[in-house]
Amino acid sequence: VQLQASGGGLVQAGGSLRLSCAASGRTFSNYAMGWFRQAPGKEREFVAAITRNDGSTYYADSVKGRFTISRDNAKDTVYLQMNSLKPEDTAVYYCATDSIIVILRSTPSNWGQGTLVTVSS
Repeated sequence: VQLQASGGGLVQAGGSLRLSCAASGRTFSNYAMGWFRQAPGKEREFVAAITRNDGSTYYADSVKGRFTISRDNAKDTVYLQMNSLKPEDTAVYYCATDSIIVILRSTPSNWGQGTLVTVSS
């Protein structure tokens, strides 16, 4: 499956952004989806994930209560709504797909290109 992320940009602290990741090539609803991010000079880290069927969601502690992951299987798209953004959220954000177990282990096999989110103080 091919993944295309979009929606990044520059926002002030406290603001909001919504990232989108459009999938193509395979049956989107067969896969769990995840968002990861990589800040400058840091390793890539897990942000959020959503299962393929019942829509169960998982979040990193650092974003819990501020970010919301959702999916629209009819549009083959997963979203990441980011509210109350902080400068430390600045990173390149990547979407990925695999089984939920593999995503939660941060080792998905299929990655999209990243989209840059910059949060100014």
